[in-house]
Amino acid sequence: MGIMKTIMPLLASVLLVLSQPSSAGPDERNQARRIHDRLTGVGATNAVIDDMEDLLISDPTGKSAAEFAIDTAQNPNAHYFYNVTLKNFAAPWTNEAQTVFTPLNDYSATVIGAIRDDIDFREILYGDLVYVGRAGGISPYENDNNDHYEELEDLGPVAGDLSNPAILERDRQSIVSRLAEDATAGIMTSRAAAMAFFSDGTNRAMFRFTLMNHLCTDLEPLKDASRIPDRVRRDVSRSPGGDSRIFLNGCVGCHAGMDGMAGAFANYEWTYPANKIPEGFLDYTVGAVSLKHNINPKNFEHGYVTDDDSWINYWRNGPNSTLGNRPGDTGSGWGHPAEVLASKGNATGRGAKSLGIELANSKAF
Repeated sequence: MGIMKTIMPLLASVLLVLSQPSSAGPDERNQARRIHDRLTGVGATNAVIDDMEDLLISDPTGKSAAEFAIDTAQNPNAHYFYNVTLKNFAAPWTNEAQTVFTPLNDYSATVIGAIRDDIDFREILYGDLVYVGRAGGISPYENDNNDHYEELEDLGPVAGDLSNPAILERDRQSIVSRLAEDATAGIMTSRAAAMAFFSDGTNRAMFRFTLMNHLCTDLEPLKDASRIPDRVRRDVSRSPGGDSRIFLNGCVGCHAGMDGMAGAFANYEWTYPANKIPEGFLDYTVGAVSLKHNINPKNFEHGYVTDDDSWINYWRNGPNSTLGNRPGDTGSGWGHPAEVLASKGNATGRGAKSLGIELANSKAF
């Protein structure tokens, strides 16, 4: 899909400088320096700034200048762009606190590798892929710790140059992890994402944070109390505080859509070792629903009982059917991948991989 499409969220924040007043000198020249410095993390030669200045004059959106900055930064400063700029770009996606202060891991490394190799970025939500280090002297990839990636990062941007395919290499997640191929779903089934979003809880966090990180929205803007609530689980009270109106006008707005799709994660569980230190691992059991999906059944005994990993996207209808549409767009905001069947206009599927295809083909993604 092209490097410019894969880093548009980063680029959008950088291009905000175009609306900021310059303190001195010609506007385009100051803007060119600020775009270059923020995208690449390194300074530019006067010759590069000259070219970017000309591009800004011919294309005031800044996209041409930004693409030129990235291309010219590849040599000799590519390692700063990948090891610093892109690592900081992806790091907040890998944890609930959304902090950049987290070590390199299989999630962020896979995002970096996908951008570097210019793969179809949609694949990060459903592909059997993971990027692993091949530098000498580091521990091998392990399912129950992050040592491999922390040691790769500790090598620094020269010995651990993530722009070098010989140091950061694409591999198959089903080969290096415990997962079967049909259980892989790109970064959603990475160890880092599993530790953050499959640990404890009810696995709904994986759905919510995937929306936030990759569809640029949260549940609140998507609330739609008119959707069918038949997939809302038993742990959700239908009369919070004894008032059913709270559920009917509030809770169901998120849960009808979220619970309909979050069932895709029914067979995943984050498993801690006995002492509950961070060296846990992602466990997937074919046909076995994790206990967390049916907790607190007495909250509403007639709620949905999760007995498989099927999912249904009720948001293909109603106000969220245009998810991701821009002003003037017509038709659905959701794609129609062949792997997903249609049922009364609602997409359906089984497992995280097919849900990843559904989300990745939306206009919001």
